[in-house]
Amino acid sequence: QDRLVESGGGLVQPGGSLRLSCAASGFNFDLYSMGWFRRAPGKASELVAAITSNADNSYYTDSVKGRFTIARDNDLNTLYLEMKDLKPEDKALYSCAKGRGPLFSLAPHSYPGWGQGTQVTVTS
Repeated sequence: QDRLVESGGGLVQPGGSLRLSCAASGFNFDLYSMGWFRRAPGKASELVAAITSNADNSYYTDSVKGRFTIARDNDLNTLYLEMKDLKPEDKALYSCAKGRGPLFSLAPHSYPGWGQGTQVTVTS
C-alpha cells in the first residue's frame, strides 16, 4: 500500500526558509514521478513543483521559480522541497503526491496518491 508522509513544515517569518521532506513507502519510488501540491484556505490545490522519476527534469509554478527547489533521493525513497525567501502567500498545507509513471504531468488528476500534508505558515 502506498504511503507518503510529509514533514518539515512550520512557522517562519517572511524571507525565511524551510525544507519539506516526504518519506515514501509501499511502492517502487524510483519508478514514479512526484509532485508537491499546496492548498491555501479558500483556494484550490495548486501543483507547486514536480520531478521525474530519475530527477532529470522538473517543473515549478511561476510564483515559486527561483525560490523553491524540488529534489529526490531514490536511495532513501524521499522527496524534498527546499523553500527559500518565503512569502505570506506561500502559507498553505503542502502535500507530496505520487505520479502515474516516470514522467510528471501538470494535471492534478495525474497524481492519485497524496500524503496528509504539512502546514507552512509565513507571518511576521
